[in-house]
Amino acid sequence: MKKFRKVLDGLTTSSPGGTIGSPSCGSAAGTPTATPTKEIDVQETLVSENFQLCKTVRHGFPYQPTALAFDPVQKILAVGSRTGGIRILGRPGVDCYCQHDSGAAVLHLQFLINEGALVTACADDTLHLWNLRQRRPAVLHSLKFNRERITFCHLPFQSKWLYVGTERGNTHIVNIESFILSGYVIMWNKAIELSTKTHPGPVVHLSDSPKDEGKLLIGFESGTIVQWDLRGKKADFRIYYDEAIHSVGWHHEGKQFMCSHSDGSLSMWNLRNTTRPFQVTFPHGKIQKDGKKESCKPILKVEYKTSRNSEPFVIFSGGLSYDKAGRRPTLTIMHGKAITVLEMDYPIVEFMALCETPYNNEVQEPYAVVVLLEKDLIVVDLTQSNFPVFENPYPMDIHESPVTCTAYFADCPPNIIPILYSIGAKHKKTGYSQKEWPVAGGLWTLGSHTYPEIIVTGHADGSIKFWDASAITLQMLYKLKTSKAFEKPKPAEGRAAELVEEDPFAIQMVSWCPQSRIFCVVGISAHIILYRFSKYDANTQIVSLEVRLQYEAEDVISPSENENNPCFSESGSQSPQTHHQHPASPGTPEGNKDSTPCIKVKDRMVRVPPGYQAELVIQLLWVDGEPPQQITSLDINSAYGLLAFGNCNGLAVVDYLQKTILLCMSTLDVYGAADPYQRLTRSPRRNRQSTSGLTELSDNQQSIDMERSKSPTSESRENSFSRSRSSSVSSIDRDTKEAITTLQFGESFGRKSDALPTPCLWVGTSLGVVLLIPMSIPTDNEERMEEPVTIGPSGMVLMLKGSVLHFSFLDCMGALIQSPHEVWRDLNAPEDPDRPRRRKLVHFSPSSSQDNYGEGHLAVVCSEKQAKVILMPSQSCLFVHNITESSFVLRADVVSVCNSVCLACFCANGHVMTLSLPSLRPLMDVNYLPMTDMRIARTFCFTNGGQALYLSSPTEIQRITYSQEMFDNLQEMLGELFTPIETPEAQNRGFLKGFFGGNSHNFDREELFGETSAGKGSRSLAQHIPGQAGMEGMKVAASGVVGDLARARIALDERGQRLGELEDRTALMMTSAETFSKHAHGLMLKCKDKKWYQF
Repeated sequence: MKKFRKVLDGLTTSSPGGTIGSPSCGSAAGTPTATPTKEIDVQETLVSENFQLCKTVRHGFPYQPTALAFDPVQKILAVGSRTGGIRILGRPGVDCYCQHDSGAAVLHLQFLINEGALVTACADDTLHLWNLRQRRPAVLHSLKFNRERITFCHLPFQSKWLYVGTERGNTHIVNIESFILSGYVIMWNKAIELSTKTHPGPVVHLSDSPKDEGKLLIGFESGTIVQWDLRGKKADFRIYYDEAIHSVGWHHEGKQFMCSHSDGSLSMWNLRNTTRPFQVTFPHGKIQKDGKKESCKPILKVEYKTSRNSEPFVIFSGGLSYDKAGRRPTLTIMHGKAITVLEMDYPIVEFMALCETPYNNEVQEPYAVVVLLEKDLIVVDLTQSNFPVFENPYPMDIHESPVTCTAYFADCPPNIIPILYSIGAKHKKTGYSQKEWPVAGGLWTLGSHTYPEIIVTGHADGSIKFWDASAITLQMLYKLKTSKAFEKPKPAEGRAAELVEEDPFAIQMVSWCPQSRIFCVVGISAHIILYRFSKYDANTQIVSLEVRLQYEAEDVISPSENENNPCFSESGSQSPQTHHQHPASPGTPEGNKDSTPCIKVKDRMVRVPPGYQAELVIQLLWVDGEPPQQITSLDINSAYGLLAFGNCNGLAVVDYLQKTILLCMSTLDVYGAADPYQRLTRSPRRNRQSTSGLTELSDNQQSIDMERSKSPTSESRENSFSRSRSSSVSSIDRDTKEAITTLQFGESFGRKSDALPTPCLWVGTSLGVVLLIPMSIPTDNEERMEEPVTIGPSGMVLMLKGSVLHFSFLDCMGALIQSPHEVWRDLNAPEDPDRPRRRKLVHFSPSSSQDNYGEGHLAVVCSEKQAKVILMPSQSCLFVHNITESSFVLRADVVSVCNSVCLACFCANGHVMTLSLPSLRPLMDVNYLPMTDMRIARTFCFTNGGQALYLSSPTEIQRITYSQEMFDNLQEMLGELFTPIETPEAQNRGFLKGFFGGNSHNFDREELFGETSAGKGSRSLAQHIPGQAGMEGMKVAASGVVGDLARARIALDERGQRLGELEDRTALMMTSAETFSKHAHGLMLKCKDKKWYQF
């Protein structure tokens, strides 16, 4: 608890916010001001102990997947990726992400079935054992191979010995419990005949015989197959086949197996005669006219699964003929004589049949096939003849079109989620399997710390998706296609063809008011669409407004004799103009391209379905054969009925109720008469780009080269922002003008002499200038629709270092002042004579009365370099904090945490920081994530409740928390990956079948592979690395009492779980002992009177 009292009495130019190279915070013109005595009494409650940074959950499709595994008893699925990540999926809500520290690609995954553990083999030739019996899995052991590369792994069911095949053709055996290499090795030269002169190649397959666990089938890439007798340490048989082998599948009886080959063939082998296959088929190879078969692509994997009531299933990927160019990747299902070919949208990475039993010597009864594609995960229902797919409950289609922007809204109105879901449900796809999703493992319950959350994603094809993100899950609510407001673009000619965008409807930013349900999007073609929500369909014509924001002269910064003041050039000789005529076709010749927008709005009546319906489109126009500059900032206020936007040319304000343009002027014109800066004119820039970015300049006169050298990411910033711009990120461009970087409507004091707050627009520019524009808005409903809104710029308020990123307002008690808004009303609803529709406005005042708000308020302003808190209306700077010197802030927001507010910042060097308000004390500074990709900068956003998100890969959203309270409750919110389930009993094989079917049950791996008989493995071959105990989240967790308590609680939970399992096992043992006792007593009674010779 810290208390701040500050008496402001006649503050002058020496206010604490005054910095060298900028005018005083006390006055825009740098002259002393006298303010009445005012006492600010703010009780700050946030302390460093309220903050803790950690990852919470990851949504979306695993990026660049490489491996797949399934636990048939626990019914959970694991997917490995090229970047070393593992996603473990169960029932909806059970979704866990783990990451290997090395970042090496995951090549193989193997569950310890029903044991709550997972083995991974990575591209750095390291095996890892993951403990899944905790909500955040951790590595228990690692084993690093030094001299051999891992190519295949196989773990028999209920065995603790893992077979590991290598590139050299050797097979090693690892004890899963101790993660130590056994001395038992099957060397490649022992496996093949000594007379063979060529190396058989890497091991591509390992499996134990269903008939006898003491027999190991080893498949080599060259086509050699060996069945190795583990007891006798010799080969039972060897097969030398002409074609390379990709995979092997057993029949459950262990008498025959099937191989897939590189020539697109399947070969069937019987153990009675291994000299040649008894059947070879080319499923997709037809016989040509000359009698030869078509050449086919390799069959990369085959699975041979038996069914009790029907023919076996043979499922494989690949094998199509080469001459069928352009065919999509396929999965083929052969069931008896029926062959079904399923075409996939993306290449197949891996597939796996899901079977009823975990035992490989029982009838398999496959019921589904999981198919892992490069960009999708699908599950096919095998129990129906048409093989429909299951509806995927996970959000695997975030990347359906590339994500270009994100927005995150916590504490939404509770009714908005069901309404969006009910509208979106009408457009869902049909034809899915009626059965439940088969990956149904784990346990997840709705925690107590949940509230409505919505994530909005904008995409390259112009679509918008609304997602329900409540309770750390993600579910699709509603999809909006913004391209439907426009005509289809015609092919451009001349220079227009060079500048045309591949994705003309791509979304750059969104602005949403959940209370009024008004939604606004900014597109890459310098267009803005305003949507209203309705539960009814309607016939409507979209109103189009066209704005001219282009200049003949450049507004650039220039060196000055007085280094304390930045210099600006003259404003353009031509003021921005507005146009209302219908645009000409964008496909017109270059000479007639002027005064036309980039894309054409539909100018006819259109039928729109329920949901978000386009009402207004605003477009910037081409000028002098040059495309319009992209829009860099946007704000909308439903209470005022106004929309403001800006770019590097200037600022425009639109009245969307009256469909008129109120203001359209250059940035320098907004300063008004009180402009204290020197000017330099400059000739027009010849080579303008339609995607020029914003300028990053400090308010002291340093060279561009110095600034560029300061930012290690400047090159990527310059190159990566040609397509997608965010108002919060700047790219260095020497010739760019002063751009509008952020806008905010709110009740404030337009002038120092104002006694009461009025509607205002706060404007921030790329040169760190803050401007204030007061407005006069009619309050009566009828007058508002007829009388004009008047706007008068009042000049500059203050300056900061770097581009201005964010505005927020606090009352004099330190509480956040929400922007006023309109209560939602459905304009398409049937008229009710008794209840006429009228606009209802909500104005917020967190203080005890509106009169207190009239005494003044605090404005929080954050730029790329610093943050300031100023007192309105005196415009006196109370607090200033230099956030970073060596880097720059990418995203800043004032958010609510623990019933208070703070300023949260994300910097380009990866630091996530929070500052107290209004004192700007540093509360947290964690070096979390360097900006390695512009995607992170474009999509990072904070929200209330101590949460944030960003796009961690092109297909995945990563959510994080910086709240200690949420960190403490995270264990409760996450799903359980492991649930105690009794392992199914093996089927009774019968006496004769068991007697003649081999002695597999007498096979003792411990006796064979243990240290006493086989000795220790070579230490130089593999190195054991103990794993870290604890959870991934603990890495970021700071020490302290709260952290220790959290760890202790987790440990107690795990201990309680283990005790529960021990109790279950003890009960089973007691039952078993009691049964044995009864049988023994009965046998004793039966035999006690018999003589010895009667036995």
